[in-house]
Amino acid sequence: MDILLIGGGQVADAMIDRLNKSGDRVYLLSGRRENGMSRKKVFERYDFSYEDDSMKDIFESVKPDVTVFLGAWDSNFDWQKARQESVRYTSSLINILSAYSMLGKGRFVYCSSQEVYGGSYPNNVPESRKASPKGFKAMAIAQGEDICANYRRNQGMEMVTLRFDNLYCVPQKGRPQDDPCFSVCLEALKSGRVFGSNREVFSMIFLKDAVELTYKIISASTLRQSLYHISAMEEINGVRLAELVRGAMGGGIELVDDSVGEYHRVILDGSAFQKELGQKILTSYQDGVTQVAQYMKRHSESFIHAEDAGGSRMGRFWHGVKVVFTTLVPYIENITCFFLFFFLNNLAAGSGYVARLDFFLLYVLLFAVIHGQKQAVLSGLLAVGGYCLQQMYSRTGFEVLLDYNTYVWMAQLFIVGLVVGYIKDQLRTVKQEDRDEIAYLEGKLSDIMDINDSNVRMKENFETQLVNQRDSLGKIYEITSGLESQAPEEVLFSAARILSELMDCGDVAVYTVANQNYARLFSSTSLESRSLGGSIKYTDMDEMYRELKERRVYINRNMADKLPLMASAVYNDGEIALIFMLWGIPWQRMNLSEANRLAIIGQLVQSAVVRANQYLEALHSQRYVGGSRLLAKEAFLQLAKAFFRAQDQGLTECTLLEVPVPGGDCVGAAAVLDGNLRQTDYMGAVEKNKLYVLLSNTGSESASFVINRFRTAGYESRLMKGGSL
Repeated sequence: MDILLIGGGQVADAMIDRLNKSGDRVYLLSGRRENGMSRKKVFERYDFSYEDDSMKDIFESVKPDVTVFLGAWDSNFDWQKARQESVRYTSSLINILSAYSMLGKGRFVYCSSQEVYGGSYPNNVPESRKASPKGFKAMAIAQGEDICANYRRNQGMEMVTLRFDNLYCVPQKGRPQDDPCFSVCLEALKSGRVFGSNREVFSMIFLKDAVELTYKIISASTLRQSLYHISAMEEINGVRLAELVRGAMGGGIELVDDSVGEYHRVILDGSAFQKELGQKILTSYQDGVTQVAQYMKRHSESFIHAEDAGGSRMGRFWHGVKVVFTTLVPYIENITCFFLFFFLNNLAAGSGYVARLDFFLLYVLLFAVIHGQKQAVLSGLLAVGGYCLQQMYSRTGFEVLLDYNTYVWMAQLFIVGLVVGYIKDQLRTVKQEDRDEIAYLEGKLSDIMDINDSNVRMKENFETQLVNQRDSLGKIYEITSGLESQAPEEVLFSAARILSELMDCGDVAVYTVANQNYARLFSSTSLESRSLGGSIKYTDMDEMYRELKERRVYINRNMADKLPLMASAVYNDGEIALIFMLWGIPWQRMNLSEANRLAIIGQLVQSAVVRANQYLEALHSQRYVGGSRLLAKEAFLQLAKAFFRAQDQGLTECTLLEVPVPGGDCVGAAAVLDGNLRQTDYMGAVEKNKLYVLLSNTGSESASFVINRFRTAGYESRLMKGGSL
């Protein structure tokens, strides 16, 4: 394939190496006008800026099968002045895409980054999540994604966006990198300390792995999506990263736990890429961080300054010498120039053409213009000394001192020098004040942008409420009232679905309290919501249990492991009967408003649950056979149908067992088997010589344990395929 690679830096170098290994022909658009040496692994190199009018000619000449624009990882863009650079970034991309669209062929790959997500996300961020950039760089990168999407929709071009999750690599000597690993290693070299926060959670991917995964996109014949996340999906926090850096650099590094501030988590979800193209991460955090840390330690002199605490004693000594020398340079320069002008003034004294030219005045004026008042005073004093010395060639020193022309000349010399020096100092002060004011205003602008982002999110939430009225009590009551029309056996399944809909959360679980300590999973809407398992000892979840016991909604503000992000309880006679658990809620929605909404929904659901329980209790004698746990035929069939309908909707998992009963004594068999079942399992007498057992929240693998227990109790059983009776 013919590949046009647009960009510079280490990512470009790694891409070139990988493409050459596959035998592809690589064309490089370097992005800057420079006469650098041509690279051996590049078939053709174009040294043009991205805004150049020759872009169309380059595309027509190359006719690439795939064009890769490094975008967020292009070293040609200096983001120190992000506001100005964001304009150049956008205009460059538009110029490139305009030329590419005129070509009308090939795939275009745009490289983005995790920076387009400026918030905090409790779960891995999928491609469907809307970008929320903060800062000029992030907004420029996100805008680039939108521009590519518009070209794809409007002109039907094949464009793919790749978001990389904290790309890191072994740096080049003296070249700074913008990634967490480099920052921690640099801090360790500078100060001898590493700072880490367990409230900063992220994921990183090593450059070689990222390039390998990118090549899968380049070489794929067809792609299902136009946007993919390239992520290792392996969680790491600041403290863990600091520990790895300290271990790689050896002794003498102090670890400082800086776990303060709000919890912040951004990890891209690369499961879509993994399922479609396959993914294998070869470089672990241990190996990758070790490579970076050890390289930077070996070449520390290129990354740190001599004045840093991590520098050597000799380095700090030479730095002190440099500081002293730098301070003395203007004075040495002044004295040196004095001798030069003194010599020129001597030569001019005997010349008819330049005799009236005052070189001493020019000398003072020159240093006043360049260095200001301090050097003007020094140059003035030296000029006076030189003038008096020259006058003493023909007169005595006493005569020179009595000559009023000497003092007139000295006055004009100092007046001109001091005035010009003062103006120079004022101009320097004004420029510095302007720079400080610009920096201050840029900081204020950044704060305003953050506030605006928050306001925009609130506005969007309010717009959503106005459009669909999901948050109104009337709408909530209308939806929850639908539970009244449900069959009693289906109320809790429908409760999970309705709770998911009203809370706009795809991960909801409903637990029923089996006794005062344990709760069993009844229904759930996703794998994430089933992460705690089928049975939990909720009284051991101290923080959550304390809130639920006080009839409050639990909010997992500390992002504690193995706890839901929000939870609420339904009470019966003052005791906890049901527990609603929610995962997958964005950090910004974990607030009092959402807690109140969950509490209201729980109260409305409670009425339907209590009604269903009362109805079933009233029919207890009709539903059960002979006062045992054995359900009658109609009751068991209704219950089984409700479970399997819920299983088809992904709300639960269940298994049906058939137990032959010799002699037809189903009540006796139920009494024997009852001790091998949980309270949330059900038995039914559907046929004369057969007993059926419904195992809730149990798959076929787990059912094998129950079958073995039944066999030990003297009863053979078999799994009913598809749950058919």
